[in-house]
Amino acid sequence: MAALGPFERLALPLLAALTALAGIANYDDWPAVPSFAIATVALAGLAWLVSFATEQLGERFGPGVTGMLQSTLGNLPELFVVIFALQKSELVVAQTALVGSIFANALLVLGLVIVVGARRSSDGMMRFSPRLPNDTATLLQVTMFVLVLLGLSRAAHDPASHHVKTISAIGAGCLLVVYAAWVVPYLRSDRAPGGPGGGGGPGGGGGPGGGGGPDGDAGAAGGAVAEGASPARARPGPRVPLALTLVLLVAGGAASAFVSDWFVNALAPAIDSLNLSEAFAGLVIVAIAGNAVENTAGVVLAWKRRSDLAISVVKNSVAQIAAFLFPLLVLISFALKTTLTFAVQPVYTGALALTALALWQVAGDGEAAEFEGWALVALYVILATFALYE
Repeated sequence: MAALGPFERLALPLLAALTALAGIANYDDWPAVPSFAIATVALAGLAWLVSFATEQLGERFGPGVTGMLQSTLGNLPELFVVIFALQKSELVVAQTALVGSIFANALLVLGLVIVVGARRSSDGMMRFSPRLPNDTATLLQVTMFVLVLLGLSRAAHDPASHHVKTISAIGAGCLLVVYAAWVVPYLRSDRAPGGPGGGGGPGGGGGPGGGGGPDGDAGAAGGAVAEGASPARARPGPRVPLALTLVLLVAGGAASAFVSDWFVNALAPAIDSLNLSEAFAGLVIVAIAGNAVENTAGVVLAWKRRSDLAISVVKNSVAQIAAFLFPLLVLISFALKTTLTFAVQPVYTGALALTALALWQVAGDGEAAEFEGWALVALYVILATFALYE
């Protein structure tokens, strides 16, 4: 603990107390408003904890491995929320929570990360390796293929529309195979910071961490500085031991899963009193709460000009939800009270397809201007407004 600064040593016990208080409020049936407030503050604190641990881990490993680990822990809330919702036969909440998490990360969070990253750049352009954005768009498009086919089949009432569960199960298996075929080479191509040959990963610009730029994380994977860019500033090594870093990361991710569930429990009475739809609750409120880790980590890393790591955190989350978490939960749901399928409302299927296109358009070339970030945020606000009236 001596490696932690004064702020961290004060924040950790306070955060533990808030998390415990959120649990007490949930299980003792406190009124919805104070329960909601405590869970919200605790969730924000846990998001900071994961962000801090991720940054320390990023000093040892490349952005690909770090972003993958952080995104995996950051997506635990979605896993628990969907399982709990399916057990309570709340299919709409379960589906919209997953779909909403994709929208929240791919539009809202990524948009904010680009806005902050572009503002922190000397030339107003955030730069990063283009490999992960392009890979994410491809994985999202493969998922969209299943959703669009099922949507068209159900709209036409053709014979295949009577076998949605079987098609969803086979599609889920195919998506998991595709995800595994992507993620293993992706992680192997990553390099530790400052390691030999660190910029040589596949995918133009030097692999997951190879992208650079005037203010980007040009040395994140030890790659060369892009032509015309100023040399990357030397970064100090990690000040927190690896064992403590991993403990903080795992504890923060696991605790955020439980606090997210308590947050949703406290939010339900408020949703009823405000006459909001289940679609809005899952698509917007649960999605934003469940992605608080990515919200904080990505923006903080962008502010610190860690462009590749910031993009890795957000993009890995999108890829994991679309091509791993969603199909995995489809298969798990066959053992639960309610079965989850890829048959979502047509409007959200269309929105997901357009989101995949927007991801490729904005981030596929490895750079993004501030207005492009605001464009992604605007798409999310429009979608949220639409869900409000569903």
